[in-house]
Amino acid sequence: MAPPTAPLLFEEEGWAAGCQRVVGVDEVGYGPVAGPVVAAAVALRRGQRFEGAVDSKLLSAKRREELAGIIEKQCLAYGVAAASCREIERLNARNAAALAMRRALRHLPFEPDLLLVDGKRVPGLREHTPVVGGDLRCHSIACASIVAKVTRDRLMRRLGRRYPEYGWESNKGYRTAEHRAAIREFGPTPHHRRTFAGVLQVELSLEEADGGLSAEGASRRGEAASVRA
Repeated sequence: MAPPTAPLLFEEEGWAAGCQRVVGVDEVGYGPVAGPVVAAAVALRRGQRFEGAVDSKLLSAKRREELAGIIEKQCLAYGVAAASCREIERLNARNAAALAMRRALRHLPFEPDLLLVDGKRVPGLREHTPVVGGDLRCHSIACASIVAKVTRDRLMRRLGRRYPEYGWESNKGYRTAEHRAAIREFGPTPHHRRTFAGVLQVELSLEEADGGLSAEGASRRGEAASVRA
């Protein structure tokens, strides 16, 4: 049975209050031991609803890909950005996630009138409304979670082709038994996070932790980013 579509209640309240540009933001990749953290910002048209859009973790990979394509093509605007492993090491995962969110918002062609963010209040982010459990309770945040998840999974598959021993195509950098065994056998790559040294059983220098996947290089602005009437 398919999970229910996330409701539009928060967005409808914003539109009713006169907000024209309602934007949802979410991030993925906070907890893995490898790879970047990726954030997406999605602005919906007034009353717009994508059937099946809900917390990306509840959807199959195929369904996420389908929905991400539809959302990116039809929404008012969207932006996607990342924070690299080196930035995660330097800032910590929470602050790096906030950095990725700010970058994603910069890829929108306008400032939001109402910004809805999954989880608790995010330090350093412009004025926003935090929504705990937002990827289940808020439609634009659910859409952002899908776009962010699909983007990060693509990045990890691309990195997985360069480092096939670690199984990133399937584990996406999370702490699976397969991943931990590969780290023990082959050691960490430049895309492993030094802050998880207790899990990795290895110390990395900051220079080694960077690895070349630039967050700005991972950023992109969607086809829908030019506002359409």
